[in-house]
Amino acid sequence: MTDPVRPHRGTIFVEDVEVLSVRTYPEQQFVFRLLAPKCASHATAGSFIHLRCDAAIPMRRPLSIMRADAGGGWIEVMFKIVGEGLHALSRKTAGDVLSSIGPIGRGFTPPPDRPRALLIGGGVGIPPMVFLAETFRNDAVDWQPTVLMGSELPFPFELAESSIACDWVDGDVNRTIALLEGWHVPTRLASLSDFAGTYRGYVTALADRYLRALPPADLELTQVLACGPTAMLEAVARLAGRYGVPCQVSLEEYMACAVGGCAGCTVLVETRAGPAMKRVCVDGPVFDARQVFAQAFVN
Repeated sequence: MTDPVRPHRGTIFVEDVEVLSVRTYPEQQFVFRLLAPKCASHATAGSFIHLRCDAAIPMRRPLSIMRADAGGGWIEVMFKIVGEGLHALSRKTAGDVLSSIGPIGRGFTPPPDRPRALLIGGGVGIPPMVFLAETFRNDAVDWQPTVLMGSELPFPFELAESSIACDWVDGDVNRTIALLEGWHVPTRLASLSDFAGTYRGYVTALADRYLRALPPADLELTQVLACGPTAMLEAVARLAGRYGVPCQVSLEEYMACAVGGCAGCTVLVETRAGPAMKRVCVDGPVFDARQVFAQAFVN
């Protein structure tokens, strides 16, 4: 039973995880598959793992979980080298064992009465959107997700030309992530880097085109779920406010302990009781966008 005072007790595990595989992509981007049975059994889209990158580096690094297979006991994480810790992690190979704490955090809780879900991921905010798309795929609810990804670096996935029509965008914007194409999830990519087949502009501009094309009846069935840099999330919140659709955002903050003890990742949010400081690690990282960007919903 969950402890009402400490609701995360029994859901966060200290676990030695084995590196199963490493995939490398341009611009020092990596996808690791880790054997982490406890984490895989409890992870949800939006939760993350706190990983010790090397025995010589005591500070752990928080990484969003991109996929989790409870049956196979594995999870996947994606990262780009930023700093000494992730540089050390990038040198790990299959068979290496790392110390982990996870899964941590409150994930996305999309209301099923709005099955048309627009998933928006930017940069390192892309992994939770992949996890969420796979969650929808395996859920009993008849979800209708559309995924939009934005990056100024080459996308760290196998890409493909989509055969899924998206009549709200020009036909030459047809590049997609092969994994999501295989799941039959409409997906389009945005970048200012002139990558072939991508929308030239911010992913929020692409999201605006999608929402603008929806008739009022479809907007009533739509919700937005997003993860990425704060500026992107604020822009997403303004879109949600403009079109009158609910929105959840997963925040990115620097973390030390990542389990709620140090309060180093607190953010100011609006609650029913008034303004309050909440910890991104365990009170989030997913919040209702109205709590974080209240002004975006003021008419």
